[in-house]
Amino acid sequence: MVARVIQLSEVRARKFGAHLSTPSLEMDQAAMLPGAPDLAERFHFWTGASGRRYVHTVYSLIECPALASGNYVLVRRQANGERTALAIGSAIQDAASLNLAEIRRRGAELGANEVHVHLLAGTNKASKLVEYDLRCGQMDTVTSGGSSARH
Repeated sequence: MVARVIQLSEVRARKFGAHLSTPSLEMDQAAMLPGAPDLAERFHFWTGASGRRYVHTVYSLIECPALASGNYVLVRRQANGERTALAIGSAIQDAASLNLAEIRRRGAELGANEVHVHLLAGTNKASKLVEYDLRCGQMDTVTSGGSSARH
């Protein structure tokens, strides 16, 4: 079995026509992989108030999987690709299906068409810190009030 590391930033730069001064062989090979452009679209980075960037896997509201834990951003993506964060929260229910139901309900209420999921926090405490950092970093667009399961 062979594994290959794909630098998403390089794939994205190539996709949008940015020219790198010294393209690497790895980048050329990665760009030729079937589905590489789609792979770059499956991830999005959100920046918290701290300046930290958090990688999120992108799902449509319908295809979002059940979450036992993790953070999410409910997003409205425009036809031109512009994304607006509508709500940020954490999966806090014991049952993954309840978290999914809450995410879909809240997303439908807000008009979200994407769910961005961050699963790298590790612990509940770290997840709450990520949620708070992201909310503060996106304060101008994110709804406020209510429990963390709703934002």
